[in-house]
Amino acid sequence: MALSPEVLSYLRPNGGYVQVGTEYEGITFEPSCEPFTKAEYEAAFAQVDAWKIQQSDAKAQAKASAEAKLAALGLTAEDLKALGL
Repeated sequence: MALSPEVLSYLRPNGGYVQVGTEYEGITFEPSCEPFTKAEYEAAFAQVDAWKIQQSDAKAQAKASAEAKLAALGLTAEDLKALGL
């Protein structure tokens, strides 16, 4: 589940806001920051959750690929650990 700071960073990665609490009403935008709407803020929670799932899936796929390559070489993750890698 996405947290408010993650959503704010997703919507405005360069900052430009201050948030008191976790509700949209607690956000104050600096003059240099283009405000986003409450609807955009609320929708971004689902977007951040979807991004987290994608990242997790990509990491799992990369791990599976690496393990398959190791197996093709006759190695295991434990073998790499024993070598200090």
